[in-house]
This record gives sequence, structure tokens and C-alpha cells, in this order.
Amino acid sequence: MRCLLTLFAGLLLAACYSSGKRGGDSAMALYDFGQPVAPVSVPSELGDLAVEVRAPLWLDSLGIEYRLAYAEPLRLREYTRARWVGPPAQLVQQRLIQKLGALPAGQGRTRCVLRMDLDEFNQVFDTPTMSRGVIEGRVQLLDRSRAVVVGYPFRIEKPAPSADARGGVAALTVAVDQLAADLLVRQKTVDGGAKAAVCKP
Repeated sequence: MRCLLTLFAGLLLAACYSSGKRGGDSAMALYDFGQPVAPVSVPSELGDLAVEVRAPLWLDSLGIEYRLAYAEPLRLREYTRARWVGPPAQLVQQRLIQKLGALPAGQGRTRCVLRMDLDEFNQVFDTPTMSRGVIEGRVQLLDRSRAVVVGYPFRIEKPAPSADARGGVAALTVAVDQLAADLLVRQKTVDGGAKAAVCKP
């Protein structure tokens, strides 16, 4: 009898472990921003540029977050069967490095660092069927001594093609690529100013 009870308890524990606290029978879906991409434009005026993306502790997770603006706009939720392959800040930094032809901060000798602080990186539902990917934060161009050369806030929103995790990931991927394109435009503006002289080779 004791053996049967032990076997039953083991099976129950295994069932709880396999389902996890989030439950569900479907496999976990893992997302990133897709295959590596060729640089849109290699920085020339600013020389070798490093990129650093930071995020607050609450955003330092693998969860794909969403917000129901029409019901509980102050509450962040997570998809139960979908995850990023890495923290959003790391994924955004990797994508920007690829798109800008830059280097990771702290690797190699660079004159300036493009530092980005993420404040929001999630999917926002305006209705049960309509949503958008939202990226918000601040960008600073730092010289070799890490003094701020120029800084500005940003906010990018892109519509999601579907009302699920896949749609949110697609919208956020497009938003990150738009952010890279905007940074190139901003960079050209900075290149023409006197402040950027400290970053030029």
C-alpha cells in the first residue's frame, strides 16, 4: 500500500512539474527579432560607435508583456505560453548593433557610446482585437569620458497584425527596426553639429 501511495505521489508531482505554474499542454513558443540583418548604413562621421541598451529590473525578464488599455491600463500581463529568447534590452541591443554596424559597449575601443534606456516595451490592446507594439525610452550619445553629447526621448508604436503574442512580437520587431532607422537620421543631424566633434576620429 505504501508503495502505491509513493507511486501516486510521484505521478502527481510529475504532472504538476510538467504543467508548471502557467499550465497548458502546448509547447512554449520562443521569439526573437529574426535572422541577423545587414547594416542599413555604417556610421562614418562618428567613427566606431558602441551601443548599450538598458532596462529597469521589472523589464529584465523573458516574459512577453501586454496591457489591456480598454480594461485595466495600469496592469501588465504576460502571455502564458510565449517567451523571448533573452531579455528585451539584450535583444534590442543586438538588433541595433546589426542595423547600425556598431559594436557592443565595452568591447573594442570606441570614441562614443549610444546609450538607450527602455521604459516601455510591450503590446497594448486598445480593443480585444486591435493592438500595437509600443517602445518608449531615452537615447543619449556619450563621449569617451561618458559625458552626454546629446540626448532625447523617443516613442514608437506599430500596429500588430494579430491579437496574440505572435502579433505583438511582429509589431515590436518592426518598431525596433524603425528605431534603428530613426537613429540613423538623428545621427546624420548630430554629425553636422559641433558637439559631435568629440566623437569623430
